[in-house]
Order: sequence, then structure tokens, then C-alpha cells
Amino acid sequence: MMERIDNDWLFLNSWQDDEDAFERDGIKVRLPHCPKQIPLHDASPDDYEGIYGYQKIFMAEESWQKQRVFVQFDGAAHIADVYCNGKHVGHHACGYTAFRIELTDVLHYGSENTLTVKLDATENPSVPPFGFVIDYLTYGGIYRDVWLDVRAKTYLKDIYCATPDLTSMDALVQIDGNTQDMELSLSLRNDKDEEIFAKKAPAGNGHFRYEDLPVKPWDLDHPNLYTAVFSLIKGEDIIDTKCISVGFRTVHFDSDSFYLNGEKVFLRGLNRHQCWPYLGYAGTASLQKEDARILKEELGCNAVRTSHYPQSQDFVDACDRLGLLVFTEIPGWQHIGDEKWKQQAITNTEDMIVQYRNHPSIFLWGVRINESQDDDDFYQRTNAAAHALDPYRPTSGVRYLQNSSLLEDVYAFNDFSHDGSDAGCRKKKDVTKHSDHALIISEANGHMFPTKAFDPQSRREEQALRHARVLNDAMADGQHAGVFQWCMFDYATHKDFGSGDRICYHGVMDAFRNPKTAAWLYASQQDDHPVLALSSSMDIGDYPAGRIDHVYAFTNCDSVRLYQNDVFVKEFKPTEYKALKHPPIRMDDFIGDLLKQEHFAPKQEELIHDCLLAAQHDGYDHLPAHIKAKLVWVMMRYHMSFQDGVKLFSKYVGGWGGSTVVWRADGIKNGKAVICVKRAPGTKLHLHTTVSANTLYEGDVYDMASVRIQLMDACDDIASYIQLPIALSTEGPLEIVGPHLATLEGGLSGTYVKTTGQTGNAKLRIVCEQCEPVEINFTICEKGN
Repeated sequence: MMERIDNDWLFLNSWQDDEDAFERDGIKVRLPHCPKQIPLHDASPDDYEGIYGYQKIFMAEESWQKQRVFVQFDGAAHIADVYCNGKHVGHHACGYTAFRIELTDVLHYGSENTLTVKLDATENPSVPPFGFVIDYLTYGGIYRDVWLDVRAKTYLKDIYCATPDLTSMDALVQIDGNTQDMELSLSLRNDKDEEIFAKKAPAGNGHFRYEDLPVKPWDLDHPNLYTAVFSLIKGEDIIDTKCISVGFRTVHFDSDSFYLNGEKVFLRGLNRHQCWPYLGYAGTASLQKEDARILKEELGCNAVRTSHYPQSQDFVDACDRLGLLVFTEIPGWQHIGDEKWKQQAITNTEDMIVQYRNHPSIFLWGVRINESQDDDDFYQRTNAAAHALDPYRPTSGVRYLQNSSLLEDVYAFNDFSHDGSDAGCRKKKDVTKHSDHALIISEANGHMFPTKAFDPQSRREEQALRHARVLNDAMADGQHAGVFQWCMFDYATHKDFGSGDRICYHGVMDAFRNPKTAAWLYASQQDDHPVLALSSSMDIGDYPAGRIDHVYAFTNCDSVRLYQNDVFVKEFKPTEYKALKHPPIRMDDFIGDLLKQEHFAPKQEELIHDCLLAAQHDGYDHLPAHIKAKLVWVMMRYHMSFQDGVKLFSKYVGGWGGSTVVWRADGIKNGKAVICVKRAPGTKLHLHTTVSANTLYEGDVYDMASVRIQLMDACDDIASYIQLPIALSTEGPLEIVGPHLATLEGGLSGTYVKTTGQTGNAKLRIVCEQCEPVEINFTICEKGN
């Protein structure tokens, strides 16, 4: 029996060695919990660091005396000492892995018991990832779930279900207790809970093989999952049961490529931190799942790297269900400590493997401290630990070093070589001498070109194109197995990094998961739904001398047809980034067929088009000599005056003084328009919101929803230069996490709402003075209904 105990904890914001401290000074909290609310800007370790206390009173049933009782912490940052009824029962020194402690011998059965946690949430240099600077905040608190687990005296301690091929399963079973006269049964069940296979065997620790199973493979498009129900049986009695979610797939790297189920897959992913504005690490299961959904469905990624530590089981569960591959790694950032520190890192490696190895989405273990120097003895030990506990997956380790030691199976390299003017990535021969091992780019861009959502559109466009260049060039050279660029969203960091407000503006999304232009580069690589996004508002005030030189369309369409005031201009097709499945399309001719309105002779129209196009790109006063000569010839041949040329320039290049220009871009797929976007000047604004869930569940844990807020113009384009205040308020059993008065930064903001212990209807109201308010309705249900 697993029972979540997230409600009704008492929290001390400063640990006290005083038996009465919790009763006197404790604050009632629910888990997951961050010690303090984190500000959006200028956050620092001072906002969450400290040595805190948590206490929970719970009842131990009389019937538990004949069983074994454990408490499990899914995540407590960062060093936990656990006491039960005043006795020290456990110590854990990693904020990113789960830990279990047996309470059987210290409980008072039939009465109340006190569980107390002393939590060191400082950057204690004795444990990874600490000891030197770190480019991310590590927050603190008991930020994942806590469980009571009541088991039989003999119980299924651990089961690893590996899939050596697409129809077989190897179960590595560990049983704690006496298994005499017991059997181990397997019932394999499909997603309709129908039994499709069953088998029994004498129970015991060891290896159980099940072959020729009637299953479908797990892959990116069809993430088929099954439930393996293992039971310990003695006679007619079921002693213990353990359910494992299983996906049947194989993973393999050769010297240049990655294969899923024997089929070549280029890994296209982003890096993710497990943090949110205001919340720190304390995001509920619903928020974890939403990030996985955004990566897969909105950003079109097929893979994610959990930088720089193991992340929530809820997040990885969602990756299993969605078909999103996961590269996960041990905690760390550049620094390697002393031998005790290294031993803790090896323990972290072992814990990571055991706790996450049943996830089919995980295809690669990161067993090297991110961006650390070579340490062959240390990394021989981490690799040995990983392969001993999971012989079915390869290992890797992220480095920024070229030609470093390779103890792992795959060379992962942070390639920050691209500066916007050169190749998107280094050649494999320049990165590693191990040509017989696969190479993946584990980070690129990021700090090389930080970009804010409110930066000029030219910078936002360039960020997207830099991501495109790295991805394109890595795919084109045939020697990279994949690319994980930096990173999914902006995040708070230490004083040594980030911008003046201690935010790393490295994301393709802002901290609230609102898209920047670069997000559309990723979204356009999928085919589930049409995508068309333009890199520009097409307002002349954003361009030197008012000349729109070019605009990029990020789309999964075959081509883009451009219209001005519903008059066809030109159809554009990809000419760059040809290795990408759907390259960005450069639109750089805004004259096109518009001159047909002038009824010129065909040759005259062609020559004038060339002259006006050159003026569009170079400016009227900086025309190349051959264009000037062509212009003189046109004027002489067709008896055009200088003033005629000025009028044409003003009408087709300058664009001012005439009627309002409405640009329309149609995305064309198989000869048909499947999506349309418009650009036009206007003053009417409106709020657009994206809510992760409108139905929330209240029970043994609170629930949350994220609300992404975007200020849009009349053409549904983000009003990226507007910074306006918004006021947030709620009605009903719902509360806001974060400030009630926020700012649209680059037209973007966000908030989080959480349940309060009650059920019923609730409402979030968002008010902005230049547009109509928005009301979002929520239904809070009792969990299980």
C-alpha cells in the first residue's frame, strides 16, 4: 500500500533543536513545497537557502505491526536527516534522487507518530552539484511527493523490466524476505487492462525471461505501454504485488547514428531545467506533464536532456506516454570534489539508474559531471556502476572538451562554436578522436546569443536562425547522431551568469513557456498540424530607413504565398537549410507581381522590378553601379522621369502615405492553402491565454495549472514591444502563486493557480487597461471522481 502524505506538514523556516518548536513556530504547508516564493527577477540563493524543518503527524494502524513500513521521499533538496518519534532513522545527501527509510521498528502502532526532517537547503560543498559556481539556481525544500509504503514481511523490493528485443522481456527481480513455497506470477496487461500474457515460476531473486509476447513496439509515434503486474503468491494468498509500466523498444548507437527499434532516428531536442517562476522546483505532477507535452506537441521535439540532474518521475512518465526520448544525467556542473564527494556521485549514479531504468523513454545515461575535466578513474567507476545496473542502455557524459577521454559509449559535446557567420557545428574529426563512437551535440547556442522576448525582432529572428544552422549542419554532415540545443526556456541563475536581472535568457521560450521566434523553428519540424510563423511584424519602423529587407517564415508547409492587400506578390520555397525536414523560408521580394498593377510592358516590368528590389535591399542612395545603369536605361527607353521612379519607390518600397497595407502569408501544402497569417498596423489589443488544465483535482495533494498570458494585436501577433501591468484575482477555492500585479514583458507573462483544499467552481480574472479583461473558469474536483 502506497499512501501519499503531502498534506498537513508543519514547516520551520529555520531549524531549531527544540521539541516544541514546530508546535510553537511551525507554519502549516502542503507538499510539494519551496521554502519561499521566488521572485521572477533578481532571484538569488538567499531566497531559498537555509536549514529548515518539516514535520508530519500520522497514524500507524495496528494491522501494520505484521508488516513492514517505509517512508519514501521523491525529492528533498539537498541534505536530509530524517527522524521518527525522536529517533534518527535516515540520511540522504542528494536533492535530485528519491530515498526510502524503513520505520517498522520505531513506530507506535495504533497511535500517532511524528516524522521530522531537518533539511539543509544550502549549497553545501560536500555533495554534488556543489563546490564551485553553478549556472542555475538549485532551490530547496521537500519539492516532490512523500509516501508511506506498507508492505508484507516478504515483498518485491525492486523489479527491472528490460526489453532485449521487441517481443521479449527480461525481469531482474529482487525480493526481500523468505520466498520458500512462493511463486512469482506475471500478468501482462494492455492499455485496456486486458490480460494478454500470464506466467508463473518459483519465486526468488534473479532473472526471469518472457519471450514471444503479443505486444506492439514503443516508438515516437506510437508509444505503446503495457503494465506488468508481478505478484508474490503463497498457496491461494497474494503476498505482495508490484506494477511496472513497460514499453517494448530497443536503443542502439553505431559510429554515426542512433537507432530506435532498428530504425535510424536523428535526435532533435532541447535541454530542460525543472524550475518555474515563483515556484522554484515545487511544481506539481500536472506542471511536470505540461512541460513534456509542450516539448513534444508544441515544440515538435523528439528528445529532451534533463540538465543537469534526474528530474521528476511525473515528467518522465509523461515522456513515456507521449513518445519523447530522454537523456538523463547525474547532478553536477563542471566541479569535481574530493573522494567523498566522488563517492556520493557514484551513489547518485546508482540511485538514478535503479529509480529510472523502467522508463522506455530513457535511452541514454549521463554518468559524467556536466562540463567537467577528464578524470578517468572516477568515470570508469560511474560507467561500471551504470552498466552493472543496466546492461541494456548506453552511457554518455557531457563535456565541452575536444578530444577528451572517452569512458562512455557516446561522445556528448557542448558545441558552442557557432557565432552566426560560420558553420553551425564542428566536424567530428575535430571534436573526438574516437571515430568509432557516436557523437551528439548536448548543448549549442544558449549563452552565445541570449535573447529576450522583448528584444528587437531582428535579434529574435537571428536566435531562431542560429538554432536552425546548428541543427541543419549537424544533420547534413552525417556524423552527428543528434542535437540538444540550449535550452527550452529562460531560467534564473547565480550572480556570475545571466543578464543584469540574474536571468539566463537562453530559452526558445520565456520562463513561463511563452514562445519566442526560435520556438517556431522547432514547432515547424513536426507534421501533426500546420505551422506558419513569421519572424517580423512587417512594420517599416523596425527596419533601417523603413525598408523591409527580408522576413523568415518558419513553417512545415511546402511553400508560402505572399499577398499585399489580397494581391498576389510571390510564392517562396526553401532555398537554405536543406538538411532540415522543413527549412525556414526566406521571403526577400515584397514587390514580386505587384507591378502588374501598373500595366507595364513585360520587359519594362522586369527591369523596374530589379531596380526597386535593389532599392529595397540597398537603399535608394546606395544602388550598385549596374542597377544605376539599368535604371538610367529604363528611364530613357520607356520615357520615365525621375519623379516617376520616386513614386514607384514610395509605393512599393517605402510604403508610407498610401492605404493601410495588409500582408497575408498562406502556407501551401500539396498545392492547397492550409494555414494563414496576417500582418497589418493596428491599435486594437487583446489578451490570449493558454491554460494547462481547467479541471483540477483536490485530495492527498494539491493541484496546479499554469496560465500563459500573451498580449496580441489585431492580427494575433504577439505585441512584443509592449510592457503593461496586469492585475490578477481569483474567486472560489483557488489561489494565485506569485504576485497579483505583474507585467507583460515583451507582451508576455504568466501565472500559476493552485487548489486550496476545497472543491467547487473557481475563476481567474486578468485585467489589462488597454484591452478587455479575461476570465478563466476552473472546476476543482475531488481526486478520484
